[in-house]
Amino acid sequence: MRILVGFTLILVRFLENSFLHCGTYWIQGTIFEVKKGIFLLHFVLLSFLFLGGAGLADEQRNSLSTPAFQEITGTVFMETVIFPDDAAFSGQSRHNASFAVAPEYYLEWPDYTSLTISPFGRLDSSDARRTHFDIRELFLRIVRDDWSLVVGSTKVFWGVTESKHLVDIINQTDVIENPNGESKFGQPMVNLSFTSDWGFIDLFVMPYFRERIFQSRSGRLRGSVLIDAGQARFDSKAERFNPDVAVRYSNSIGSWDVGLSNFYGTSREPTLTDFGFSSDNTVVLVPNYESISQTGLELQYTNGPWLWKLEGLFRQGQKNALGSEQNFSSVVGGAEYNFFGAFGTNTDVGVLAEYMRDSRLNKATDPLQHDIFSAVRVALNDTADTQALAGVVQDLQESTRQVFLEASTRINDSARLSLELQNFMSVESGDVLSDLRADDFIRLELTYYY
Repeated sequence: MRILVGFTLILVRFLENSFLHCGTYWIQGTIFEVKKGIFLLHFVLLSFLFLGGAGLADEQRNSLSTPAFQEITGTVFMETVIFPDDAAFSGQSRHNASFAVAPEYYLEWPDYTSLTISPFGRLDSSDARRTHFDIRELFLRIVRDDWSLVVGSTKVFWGVTESKHLVDIINQTDVIENPNGESKFGQPMVNLSFTSDWGFIDLFVMPYFRERIFQSRSGRLRGSVLIDAGQARFDSKAERFNPDVAVRYSNSIGSWDVGLSNFYGTSREPTLTDFGFSSDNTVVLVPNYESISQTGLELQYTNGPWLWKLEGLFRQGQKNALGSEQNFSSVVGGAEYNFFGAFGTNTDVGVLAEYMRDSRLNKATDPLQHDIFSAVRVALNDTADTQALAGVVQDLQESTRQVFLEASTRINDSARLSLELQNFMSVESGDVLSDLRADDFIRLELTYYY
């Protein structure tokens, strides 16, 4: 009972401080996410009570109501996006502004047990779907000598390559945050990890599936046909509650970093080949989430200034762009060479090149199915931590080309300014990216840390 009371007080304090630092950002369409957050909180608390009662001594259980360390941190984002070209579809704006908050409450007890609570909320001026709330992380972590346990919603990253994260499959991608695939939703899970001299073993059980959210009619970077997530279909009769399981082995052996993984469950990438009708009788695309099996490989070799990288997978059960089930393999690999102290200065310059290939080629649902990525990374190593990444992705079958720039610099100890440019060039009419031909953009973001 003392533990339950303690956690209730923790939650109340967290909510109070979140409102104090960030303001009220509960907005239209967030009720479902809040309900999921409450479900996750119960999931964590019940697991904690069970584990505490089953595996801890009386004096340990009594100490858990008093954390040894706790802190509240967070991030506030102010963003503006400009689209130089007129929109390809009606109702879209050439300018977009948004405000987001991401507070985090962290608590740690003397026995290396910790709790992390990290919600996220965004208010967007143009796209109603981008105005959303999410529990990015809400998890309990218990760490012992050779094992650790995570219970709750969190984010897990797999991968080594720069151009795309091929094997990264645990978390759902938040495509409305950014089309580059870097933003992820939190994934409810139980993750048990073992450590030994021969490497690391991670076991995952994921009881609930997170769907992808798509742009609204007024949103940019969308297709010509809207996607109605409310009509989503699943291979499994259990739908969102069909459990996913995964296992991963990882290790560092000399200059090699190795990762081997297997995932079985609901694909994070929906197939968009089925049509339906919305409530206003508009034709829409209906997402279909197949049950898949995926085996993945990650390799990275470090040799002085050289980094050699490879990711590969074999997936069964997924449909292709024509709506037919097709097993496939996919690979992305390349190298990065770093010039440390380039030009006799403190600046580091990295040159990157990677090749991407999907065995389905023109039937692939991934636009990067036969492409080359090349880029230059610059880090000035100055007091402002100024850095930039600029490059191009060239389709090897068609003329389609993507040119990009990502740069950032610190204004002071609490603020950072970021710039992102994206240009879709020579996009052919039949290309997967053809609907984005008018969606070149310039994104400016001011981030404040507290």
